Amino acid sequence: MKPKVLVTRKIYERPLQLLREKAEVTLNPEDRSMTPAEIMAALPGKMGVLAMGSDPWTAQLLEAGKDLKIVANNAVGFNNIDLNAATRLKIAATNTPDVLTDTTADLTFALILGVARRIAEADRFVRAGKWTGWTPNLMIGRDVHGKTLGIIGLGRIGSAVARRGQGFNMRVVYYDIRRLDPAVEQQHQLQFMPLRDLLEVSDFVTLHVPLTLETKHLIGAEELGLMKKTAYLINASRGPVVDEQALVEALRSGKIAGAGLDVFEAEPKVTPELLRMENTVLVPHIGSATDETREAMALRAVNNILAVIRGEIPPNILNPEIYQK
Repeated sequence: MKPKVLVTRKIYERPLQLLREKAEVTLNPEDRSMTPAEIMAALPGKMGVLAMGSDPWTAQLLEAGKDLKIVANNAVGFNNIDLNAATRLKIAATNTPDVLTDTTADLTFALILGVARRIAEADRFVRAGKWTGWTPNLMIGRDVHGKTLGIIGLGRIGSAVARRGQGFNMRVVYYDIRRLDPAVEQQHQLQFMPLRDLLEVSDFVTLHVPLTLETKHLIGAEELGLMKKTAYLINASRGPVVDEQALVEALRSGKIAGAGLDVFEAEPKVTPELLRMENTVLVPHIGSATDETREAMALRAVNNILAVIRGEIPPNILNPEIYQK
């Protein structure tokens, strides 16, 4: 008899078929997130779950999965999983690193260019029939090339953004809780700075940190107040890393020039003031949203489940201590 697996939202057909070869799959038939109550009702008998990053895997939900061996998150972030509870219950928790690095870095740079060059605003202007011809002062933005790019969180995605910045001849500075070896910094033309200093000198500040207790509201009123009035904030990490109300006030008062956001503090809800501001580019959490990357993420999640079915440690395990004797 095949082990039973729940897939909480439709994924690409190829990874789904791969999973069905080895497991009896229960698939959410609707193109929407399952509610916690629906997930709980579907858990009996399931040894694995292919979960979405929006699924709230609380201790209560994990405890309801009496037969659960793995929750395979179809995301690189895993703040939606109570990792302590999963570890206590000896449920493997996994994510999908690496495969979305460059795609998310591309989107980050799209936000940089979009907000600095007023792309979305200019598009709305043309579509509204307001364009009457070229003028020397129409939709004036700011250059990206040659500016200072400040990266907060120099992990996989942050490093990929750094490489793109260097392609635009930008000076790249970074802050991370773990500093690189100075020789590596020199080799890759990176300069470490304390967070305060980075905020003061950067023309573009991009965020690439996981959401933890320490990083929630990492960027608040004080930090925004340190930025240049001509600077832009870009968030492609997790919404609560930024105090959204403080950001609204900074944008409204001209403390910073603009913001490009892929994530929001209470998504899918967006603070209404942000929606009315022309100096923002707002996109609906699409950092990894390409055919190639989303399929690769699903394949990675499936392979994590298949490893557990084979009795192996899944390759992207977040709590390896559950396998220690």
